[in-house]
Amino acid sequence: MTRCFGLILAGGQARRMGGVAKPLISVGGAPILEHLLRRLAPQCARLALNANGDPARYAAFHLPIVPDEVEGFAGPLAGVLAGLDHVAAHLPDIPLMLSVPADTPFVPLDLAQRLASGRAEAKAEIAVATSGDRVHHAVALWPVALREELRHALVKEDLRKVSGFIERYANTQVEWSDTPYDPFFNVNRPEDIEQAERIAAGLETARS
Repeated sequence: MTRCFGLILAGGQARRMGGVAKPLISVGGAPILEHLLRRLAPQCARLALNANGDPARYAAFHLPIVPDEVEGFAGPLAGVLAGLDHVAAHLPDIPLMLSVPADTPFVPLDLAQRLASGRAEAKAEIAVATSGDRVHHAVALWPVALREELRHALVKEDLRKVSGFIERYANTQVEWSDTPYDPFFNVNRPEDIEQAERIAAGLETARS
């Protein structure tokens, strides 16, 4: 197992979903968050959820809830910073953090291991997942040691783009196939739920 912490990013306002908390949307008979926990728990030493608002919504999952420290819904980078601060404060022996958006129920079972291997081989600071021709900047393996530099970028420079911060450092991309389905498919709009159900049904059939 890669020695990393896993952070599920759910700090956004989910405007396209009418404000519904995306981790709680049901896909294949279970909340997206449950799918993520099943897939990430074997890969990470510990897990937490970056979420703003009422944490009681997620009480049934028994996860640490890590809210943004930067005010004003500053985007995924604020969630990454909150996660890095959490790791530094509570698990100082863990050097890396894996971030995954909370609307991606089908992330690979080898995500942490392959990102860590790619990072080591490339001698990079940050490793990012890709599939097809898309780069998924919020699916990344981060060194906890970058947290103060990220804080400066967010607070002093008002940087908001995840790619903009990543590009400041040696980084590498690790590719996954997007067939028969994209493992980083995200439920971002109401119409995506139907496609997610089809993917979940296909996975269930493959297991049978």
